[in-house]
Amino acid sequence: MEATQHREPWNKGKLVGQKPPLKPKDIWAIRRHLQNEHHVRDLAALFNLPIDSKLRCCDLVNLRVRDITHGDQIRPRAMVVQRKTQRPVQFELTEPTRSAVSAWIEKTHLKPEDYLFPSRIGSSPHVSTRQYARIVHHWVGAIGFDSTSMARTRCPDQGDVDL
Repeated sequence: MEATQHREPWNKGKLVGQKPPLKPKDIWAIRRHLQNEHHVRDLAALFNLPIDSKLRCCDLVNLRVRDITHGDQIRPRAMVVQRKTQRPVQFELTEPTRSAVSAWIEKTHLKPEDYLFPSRIGSSPHVSTRQYARIVHHWVGAIGFDSTSMARTRCPDQGDVDL
């Protein structure tokens, strides 16, 4: 007689498959949280810029100051060659994003050749995609949203945004 052992599936009770997107109210809650906490870098670049640009995370963290500036002004439109497709993508930067990114550049005294999001860790010249994901999950947790159920989000009329 053979004894059978009951094994519970690894994904029992977990949300698998495509994750539901953040709702506009969740996006505004994150924005309010970052404004209230005075997180200039997070609000400026790591939150507003991805929504405006629709760039993939790997392209976002590789942005240099010169990619979005002309002299000391933030461009209203910028163009970046995507790493995955090797195709240029043009995007518009809204006024709130331009002013937030400008504040970030001034606060950190970044030069045109610097990465827009330099790493605080000496081993990497810029924030890694993994560090960016951790930052986003922290924001989502701060507004009381379950970050394990989040993958990508779709903003109204703005396409997919990696958040």
